[in-house]
Amino acid sequence: MAVHTVRSLATHLHTGTSRNISPSHRNPNAAIRLSYRSPKLRRFISVSSSLREGNEHGKENSVRALEVKNIPEESPLLPKALSSNQLAEPVSNGSRVRVAYQINLFVYVPLKYGVRGAYSESAAEKAYPNCEAVPCEEFDTAFEAVERWLVDRAVLPIENSLGGSIHRNYDLLLRHNLHIVGEVKLAVRHCLLANHGVKLDGLRRVLSHPQALAQCENTLTRLGLVREAVDDTAGAAKLIALEGLSDAAAVASAKAAKIYGLSVVAEDIQDDSDNVTRFLMLAREPIIPGTNKLFKTSIVFSLEEGPGVLFKALAVFALRQINLTKMESRPLRKTPMRASGGLKYFDYLFYVDFEASMADEVAQNALRHLEEFATFLRVLGSYPVDTTML
Repeated sequence: MAVHTVRSLATHLHTGTSRNISPSHRNPNAAIRLSYRSPKLRRFISVSSSLREGNEHGKENSVRALEVKNIPEESPLLPKALSSNQLAEPVSNGSRVRVAYQINLFVYVPLKYGVRGAYSESAAEKAYPNCEAVPCEEFDTAFEAVERWLVDRAVLPIENSLGGSIHRNYDLLLRHNLHIVGEVKLAVRHCLLANHGVKLDGLRRVLSHPQALAQCENTLTRLGLVREAVDDTAGAAKLIALEGLSDAAAVASAKAAKIYGLSVVAEDIQDDSDNVTRFLMLAREPIIPGTNKLFKTSIVFSLEEGPGVLFKALAVFALRQINLTKMESRPLRKTPMRASGGLKYFDYLFYVDFEASMADEVAQNALRHLEEFATFLRVLGSYPVDTTML
């Protein structure tokens, strides 16, 4: 099968061994289930995913399902959803690059076409101009879509300058066999959107994603608006337009206002102007790292318990003047507790980004040094740095 061929060619970026982490065993015949229902108003498609973990052998089995509810007619403005008949065929035979992005969903939004105007969609279009952006309800679904050749790439958030890291995606990077092939940084500029004719002083409530509401706390408090949390910024804008609400506004992007025919009653309402989200570009195959531009490398490793062990791990970079730009620790889920000397300790994985290309000998030497005492080491990707916001 073509997928296995690609994965075998990509193994040169996976280094090290692990005494703690068992390899994932995924069922290639995972079911795609389609069911149809027809409620009048709450029409949407749910691309859902559930992951069953941990049998007695420590293996993982994944099951993915698609549930379709009363598909509405085609719309040229909105992207097509993932379909089961694409499982066995390539997706980029002369067509535009298909890029998966994650979007949360609430009941009024038809996910078959996604929710246009989402920040994640903008990130996908910045990473791959003129791409076909394909919405996925869950982060897991976006990873699976790339692995199953439903799409060519995925663009998913990994950290925000105000909200911090997206821990779920760190865990999924380890669980799946995709490679980081790039990054894109997107400035988040929130606007207050309402139906045409609605004045600012006529608003009583505001709808948006909880994080967006929190990022505009000062402005919304000053306006005296009651917050109502929904699952997505662009979905909130669509609901305002769909229901024709005259007492409510949405916190969303200016792009969402254009798509759904809303007016911008206030712009740049976020409390902090330096609100930037960093997205990772994921693919089935790694790119060949170069030295002609600024590169970043992402790795994950684990260590034995002991005094100074983490210091030793970080020293392999400091001794070679390699700058670390990010470090994140996550629990080692297979063995979250480790016994040592009669005591129990939390066991961790360490995700590290550093400014160097794997084509550089100094980076290769650093990882060889780290591999001498790391219990597990894997290179997630070596890719060009997004310098558009520097």
